Amino acid sequence: MALINILSPHVADLIAAGEVVERPASVIKELMENAFDAGARHVTVEVQNGGATLIRVTDDGCGMAPEDAGIAFLRHATSKLRDEHGLEAISTMGFRGEALAAISAVSRISLVTRRPEDGEGTRLTLLAGEIQEMEAVGCPSGTEICVRDLFYNTPARLKFLKSDRSEASACVQAGLRCALGRPEISVRFLRDGKEEFFTPGDGSPEACCYALLGRELAKDLLPAESSEEGLSLHGFVSSPAAGRGNRSAQYFFVNGRFIKSSLLQSALEQAYRNTLLTGRYPACVIWLEIRPGAVDVNVHPAKTEVKFSEERRVFSLLYQATLDALSRENRTEVTDLPVQDTDVFLPLQKPAAKLPEKTLYESEKPVFREAPAPYVMPQRQQTLFTASVPGPVDREEERKKPENPSSDLPLPPSASPVPDHRIVGEALKTYIIVEMGEKLLLVDKHAAHERMNFDRLKANQQPLHAQQLLLPQTLHLRGEDFELSTENAELFAEFGFELEPFGETEMILRAAPEDIRPSDAQASIEEILEHLKEGGRPDPDAVRDELLHTVACKAAIKAGWNTGWVEQEKIVAEVLSGRIKYCPHGRPISVTVTKRELEKLFMRVV
Repeated sequence: MALINILSPHVADLIAAGEVVERPASVIKELMENAFDAGARHVTVEVQNGGATLIRVTDDGCGMAPEDAGIAFLRHATSKLRDEHGLEAISTMGFRGEALAAISAVSRISLVTRRPEDGEGTRLTLLAGEIQEMEAVGCPSGTEICVRDLFYNTPARLKFLKSDRSEASACVQAGLRCALGRPEISVRFLRDGKEEFFTPGDGSPEACCYALLGRELAKDLLPAESSEEGLSLHGFVSSPAAGRGNRSAQYFFVNGRFIKSSLLQSALEQAYRNTLLTGRYPACVIWLEIRPGAVDVNVHPAKTEVKFSEERRVFSLLYQATLDALSRENRTEVTDLPVQDTDVFLPLQKPAAKLPEKTLYESEKPVFREAPAPYVMPQRQQTLFTASVPGPVDREEERKKPENPSSDLPLPPSASPVPDHRIVGEALKTYIIVEMGEKLLLVDKHAAHERMNFDRLKANQQPLHAQQLLLPQTLHLRGEDFELSTENAELFAEFGFELEPFGETEMILRAAPEDIRPSDAQASIEEILEHLKEGGRPDPDAVRDELLHTVACKAAIKAGWNTGWVEQEKIVAEVLSGRIKYCPHGRPISVTVTKRELEKLFMRVV
């Protein structure tokens, strides 16, 4: 008996559909790209119940003749490719002829289409890829395609769909990416009868970004532009001051097609080196125009991954364009410190001068303390150095002793004795320099403090303590980020974040973990959401560790801050005791340079 079976065309279509149609958002992408290829100037997208019950895409493009409409839903039927030579230079969004066949195989479809030169149009209805009815009908020029009951005949696929709200958000994001790639086309997106976005279609990149990304992001974008033979790049990159907690606001387009590219991502982020805080990511909208023959889009079924024939040139073009944009930024603007942070973090060096007493009627506006010039660690963060680390040492007492005072500090529990050492100082406001006998130890203060925070939080299995914010923050979360934050509200609460939905795309943050600055709260939430998107719902302990990584990092002292001697001594004591060796992300905390290595550098020894 034969063991190898030849599958029926219907089963083969269902299998192929799984590669192209992962979820309703995939249908949105394919149908919008077809509308763009048809030369549409106006496109309207409608979804109901997350796209599971209805997806309708209407355009004013070239339409189809009756004979073309009849074969459009066959596999490998396409108007965009005629032979193998066409694969060498693909200039259209679609080309494989698989999308309509895949979509129709797992849904009920109705199509109405007419060419401008025809007197009447054509109406088709299909069920599981088979034409049920075809007739002439009066209709406007262009095409309207309705996809109903997606995955109705593939229950295994249907049960893996998320909630209607999550699927609808994914549909909106898919439509947004398509619309952002083509500023010259007006796109209107309706979700359950409510308009999600509308682009004017006037060809203005600025207007398109403002309409789709919102004012908060658009106002921080800097224009970037560059070109050379065969390559042209234009778009926007964000100000370093507007760094984000994840890469969800990075949009790359090649010849109008949205792509995911580690090459472009690397070029962008390398240009921000030394200007963006660790753990923050730039936002961007980059349109790259390149000869069709110099880029291969036939790499992935979703066509979101591409290969460039000249990767070095593409990398350099974006890298230099970003550097030029950053160099032109006006850095003279002053950003006001939120009142909330001013109230929470008070100067610690000395008490503020006592203000003359005034009655409420004598003072016209509140008076705030003036912060000292060097950064002084907030009291809340100083509490991170408790229990397991030595206490402070009096400077006057240190001068009376010939030996280093650290030898008299109380030792951390279960730790090795702290070797004799002397803190020489701090280099680049990042590395603590420690002299120990005939060697120097350089300690990365941020990495070390981050590890101390992580170990302390990891040892405490109780929920993290939350601090109520004096002024609740409004967080702008787009698409899947908003849905994830809603679905994981209890998980966020366990780690001290009190989130409350506020409209369709915003959350109100009423409390945050006491170990992080309120101004870092949104970045921390964005990082947590990125972990959830990458890992789905992994083991709870793994999720907790990832979240603790984020909290520990945000609560740690940062490179570039002036750190007091007491804090330096406590960090060094933890490192020298052997309690900490690597930061939670695996980076080394310290490096050692011997006297002999230094003498070799100065050619004192051979």
